[in-house]
This record gives sequence, structure tokens and C-alpha cells, in this order.
Amino acid sequence: MKLKDKVALITGGSEGLGKATAFLFAKEGAKVIITGRTESKLQDTVEEGKKQGLEVDYLVGDVSDEERTIETVNHIIDKYGKIDILFNNAGVLYLGTTHETDTEIWDKTFAINVKGTYLMSKHVIPHMLEAGYGCIVNNSSILGLKAVPGVAAYNATKGAVTQLTRSSALEYADKGIRVNAICPGTIVTPMVDGLLDAMPDRDGAEELFKSFHPIGRFGTPDEIAHAVLFLCDDNVGFMTGTMLSVDGGWVAR
Repeated sequence: MKLKDKVALITGGSEGLGKATAFLFAKEGAKVIITGRTESKLQDTVEEGKKQGLEVDYLVGDVSDEERTIETVNHIIDKYGKIDILFNNAGVLYLGTTHETDTEIWDKTFAINVKGTYLMSKHVIPHMLEAGYGCIVNNSSILGLKAVPGVAAYNATKGAVTQLTRSSALEYADKGIRVNAICPGTIVTPMVDGLLDAMPDRDGAEELFKSFHPIGRFGTPDEIAHAVLFLCDDNVGFMTGTMLSVDGGWVAR
């Protein structure tokens, strides 16, 4: 068990990449706490885990709400005594070119994708500093490294997450805390399904997105979860400040 006795906090943990990572971490021996804004979805994930013999705890919360973020971190510290791993996974995506994106959507995208990553890190890091140990993985994106038209706010936020990851990695490299980012390509998740459903020609859009990946298909949540696990493995303790692309070859083009 690679994560035996580790305590892992996963935001956006009720579906997609977060859920797959929560289940994999639990299988690897971690005490896992997931957060999200919708309690019914969190409860469903916990019950699904139980059917697999996995124990997952949950807390309802919005990562863009600092007061709630502090409450979440304090609750976990009080109950488990530490937070070894933070996977900043919560995120949203909306269609829109720069001039067509409503300011409200722009602000919401930044609030969840960037501010949420910052706030969770801000309030978890002091506990990691006290312990002299910690591993943070931020969910950036291939679009944190390359851009595509039509998702301006998302591109911008993922670029910000990429740079925040590098900044944090440098700030805490000599203090026992590693900070890396996962940069997935297009993955079969509810968020991607919603994106494709919003396209005028879903089938055409799906083929277009597949064409970005030389491997010829979309990725799966489990494939990303294993990459996150790799970044959290103490056997790769020399790795920090890395943007790990798991993108079917997209970034190599």
C-alpha cells in the first residue's frame, strides 16, 4: 500500500477524476476525505465506495469560500490529526471566446479553478509545514500548457494554476512539501460530457477533440488517478514543480 496511514483531502471528489482518485487512494491505504458542493453526490460516492469495501469520508463545501475552507481543514485536523496529501481537483468549464464570456462566468471560473486552489493550499500548507511533510497535486490541464479557442476563461485559469504550482513548489521545496500538477488531456468525465453536449454538433466536436490526441481516444478517470498516485508516491520524492502531462500525446504535437 503506497499511501498506508496517509490522510488525503480531495476537492471535487464526488465524480470524475476526484472520485476515481479517492477510490484508488483508499485502496492504497489512505484515509480519504472528499469535498464538493452537493451533498447528495458526495453521499452517493461514499456509498459506492462502501460497496467496494472502501472507506471514504466527506465534507460539503465550496472551495471558493474561505470561511468554509478553513472549517474543512480544521475539521480534518481535529479528526485525523494531519493532512499529508492535498489534491486540488475541483474545477468548472464554460464555453466562450474572450469577448463572448459573461463577466459573471469569468469570475465564477476563476473563483473555483484558481481561488479555490489557492485557498485550500493556503490553509493546508501551515499544517504541512508544522509536520515537515506534505504533497500537493493541483489539477491543471493540457490547456494550462496549450490553448484551444472557445474556452477563454478555462484556458486562463489553468495557466494560472500551472504558475501557482511552480511558485508553491519553489517556496516549499526545502521544507518537505512537494507541489506538482497533473495536466490531463480530454477525459471521459461528466464535465467533458457537459462540454460536448453544449456543442451544436456533439459528434463532430467529439471527433475533433479526439483528433487532438495522437493516441486516438479520450483518457479515463482511472488513468489520471494512477498518475496522481504516482505524484504522491514518496519514491518520487525528488519531483516537485512538475506539470505531468497525461494527454494521449497532445502536448508533444
